[in-house]
Amino acid sequence: MSASKIVCRVGQAKNDKGDIIVTTKSGGKGTSTVSFKLLKPEKIGILDQSAVWVDEMNYYDMRTDRNKGIPPLSLRPANPLGIEIEKSKLPQKDLEALFHGMSADFTSENFSAAWYLIENHSTTSFEQLKMAVTHLKRQANKKSEGSLACVKGGLSTFFEAQDALSAIHQKLEADGTEKVEGSMTQKLENVLNRASNTADTLFQEVLGRKDKADSTRNALNVLQRFKFLFNLPLNIKRNIQKGDYDVVINDYEKAKSLFGKTEVQVFKKYYAEVEAGIEDLRELLLKKLLETPSTLHDQKRYIRYLSDLHAPGDPAWQCIGAQHKWTLKLMQDCKEGHMKSLKGNAGAHSPMLDLDNDVRPSVLGHLSQTASLKRGSSFQSGRDDTWRYKTPHRVAFVEKLTKLVLSQLPNFWKLWISYVNGSLFSETAEKSGQIERAKNVRQRQSDFKKMIQEVMHSLVKLIRGALLPLSLREGDGRQYGGWEVQAELSGQWLARVIQTIRLTYESLTALEIPNDMLQIIQDLILDLRIRCIMVTLQHTAEEIKRLAEKEDWIVDNEGLTSLPCQFEQSIVHSLQSLKGVVDCKPGEASVFQQSKTQEEVCQLSINIMQVFIYCLEQLSTKPDADIDTTHLSVDVSSPDLFGSFHEDFSLTSEQRLLIVLSNCCYLERHTFLNIAEHFEKHNFQGIEKITQVSMASLKELDQRLFESYIELKADPIVGSLEPGIYAGYFDWKDCLPPAGVRNYLKEALVNIIAVHAEVFTVSKELVPRVLARVVEAVSEELSRLMQCVSCFSRNGALQARLEICALRDTVAIYLTPESRSSFKQALEALPQLASGADKKLLEELLNKFKSSMHLQLTCFQAASPTMMKT
Repeated sequence: MSASKIVCRVGQAKNDKGDIIVTTKSGGKGTSTVSFKLLKPEKIGILDQSAVWVDEMNYYDMRTDRNKGIPPLSLRPANPLGIEIEKSKLPQKDLEALFHGMSADFTSENFSAAWYLIENHSTTSFEQLKMAVTHLKRQANKKSEGSLACVKGGLSTFFEAQDALSAIHQKLEADGTEKVEGSMTQKLENVLNRASNTADTLFQEVLGRKDKADSTRNALNVLQRFKFLFNLPLNIKRNIQKGDYDVVINDYEKAKSLFGKTEVQVFKKYYAEVEAGIEDLRELLLKKLLETPSTLHDQKRYIRYLSDLHAPGDPAWQCIGAQHKWTLKLMQDCKEGHMKSLKGNAGAHSPMLDLDNDVRPSVLGHLSQTASLKRGSSFQSGRDDTWRYKTPHRVAFVEKLTKLVLSQLPNFWKLWISYVNGSLFSETAEKSGQIERAKNVRQRQSDFKKMIQEVMHSLVKLIRGALLPLSLREGDGRQYGGWEVQAELSGQWLARVIQTIRLTYESLTALEIPNDMLQIIQDLILDLRIRCIMVTLQHTAEEIKRLAEKEDWIVDNEGLTSLPCQFEQSIVHSLQSLKGVVDCKPGEASVFQQSKTQEEVCQLSINIMQVFIYCLEQLSTKPDADIDTTHLSVDVSSPDLFGSFHEDFSLTSEQRLLIVLSNCCYLERHTFLNIAEHFEKHNFQGIEKITQVSMASLKELDQRLFESYIELKADPIVGSLEPGIYAGYFDWKDCLPPAGVRNYLKEALVNIIAVHAEVFTVSKELVPRVLARVVEAVSEELSRLMQCVSCFSRNGALQARLEICALRDTVAIYLTPESRSSFKQALEALPQLASGADKKLLEELLNKFKSSMHLQLTCFQAASPTMMKT
């Protein structure tokens, strides 16, 4: 009856409900959660639909009102009592229980009159029942008398017919079986033939029209009966125009099953038209299937249609091939479009591209937040939306290219997976062509792998042509390269490209594409990471080279300018921008796995340090006229720097040497060690070599600058000793008794004090080192001068000892083994003191000198233990 209702006829049953047993075609049995309900059967008429066979034994012909072998009882009317029927409201179930095994049908063998009366006449009065009995008897009498009355009325006719038949029989027997001319049978035949001819003459036109009408009727019946086939060619065209391909395929399958093997010419003719229309549909669907661009849903739909239509060849594989060629063409067109745009904008714009909003893949939207783009040393956009106005052409090309591949390759891969597992095809096609398709899949696997590899190779070569042109082979340069490079991409842009390709790799990995097909992308990422590190370190070296221009000569309490801090920050920022590049993602190799890369990175790192050292050297030797002093200032908490510095706002070469020396000391003790830690933190290799070479270069510069400063300061002092000693024609052999330290030594001490003041105002740490070397030079010269004297008088020896001891005691905290040795040699060159009076005089004069110059000599007193270090 419906999808949820089944009616069937069963035999006698006692219960009103029963279980349903499910049996499969293979013989298995199951259970059902629903049960059937038994209903009382109703009499089925000749025009009623029935799902089961109905016994036609009791068929009643209403048209002729004649019985065909029907028992008399079955001919009784529906109301045998002749009174009004009033159905009872008693439940059928109760009646069945009351009259077990009986029936209310008066034609049944188990008829129960009581049940019939309760069911149909439960409210009928007794008088009416009496009238019904009388009616029933009368009807029975009519039935029995009807046949006899018919016989009585026509009895004479029966006898006449019997006599005529007997006479004919006798006459035929008398004539014999021979055909004699003039016999009664011959005459009868002639009469009958004439009658037939006369009838034909009379009714020929009528019969002709009847035959034509019958023929037309038959033709109309055939048209009506097979109108599906006759209308199918036109319906196919209409449905194709509307795009109802499912309807066309269903109609074709139906027509093929009904008329595919027909021998009727008319049916063959129309079926041929149907086949022609289906062939046109196959060509149309194949054309739509191979059109590009197309969605995966449409491709699957067209392949399924072609599969249902049993199209020749392998449309699914043709679609895969067309999609592969389309993807390669899009990639090449992307490159050509960007190169044309670059050439068109070369005169009017910088090598930056104003990208459309859809150029950058949505998966790359967070790139602007990465650490590699947060530092402002090279560039930094104030707003995220300004990125697309500053993106270089080659970076924009890579982003658009990867977006294009990610938009095409997933559907391409899914199409292949559907081709492999058979989900592209309908159930009927899958069953019929399963073996054939399995054979095709095995043959196509290697071909499809080559397609994927070709797409990957094209992607990688196009990116290499834009970013790493030197890594391409000679034959690939024209097809994949050809970019007019105006400027090298910075490390930040390369880091962004690396992040883009990494996200592309992750998206392709999510498709479950085998890793061996994607290894070429990993190789590209590794090369780009190495290139990014190299470019970043080179750009860092260039930035550091320009740090000399930013030197403001502002000295803090520790004698340092901002240059060492700027140098360290510049390197730290560069390393931070490389963190995402150096760190390995899953499946990536370390950028330092190759020894060649380690050596190059190590050399670039060393070059950065040496560039800064060279900057320091340049600053220390820069002519006074090149120093910009308009922005000079001092720390408010520091002492008065450089004496008269505030008056003329100028730096001398000696002051610059001191500032650079102070910076060198800080670099050696702190900055270079901190930088080595940063290199180690970011997994750089060869840190010991970087530190060792850098320290050696720094120490070499420090020593050269120190020697230059000592030469500038010590030489004038040393040079003034000999003229001062022999001023006024002084002679060691003939001189007056000593009255005190002479002025030349005081002048030398004042000059040493001036050096102390100059060094102290820049860096306290440099004072011991500088003064120790100045004292060495002075003591060495003094020793030389004493040893050159041929003879000392008593007063001369005492005067010389007084001056040597005065100098030695004054600068005692800055004495070194070399200066002590020089003082010792100078004293040994003098005659020994002759008497105690000389010693007492010497001590008195020394005390007098120290007390008179107490204020000036205060700077030579030990302020703290650290001051004693040299």
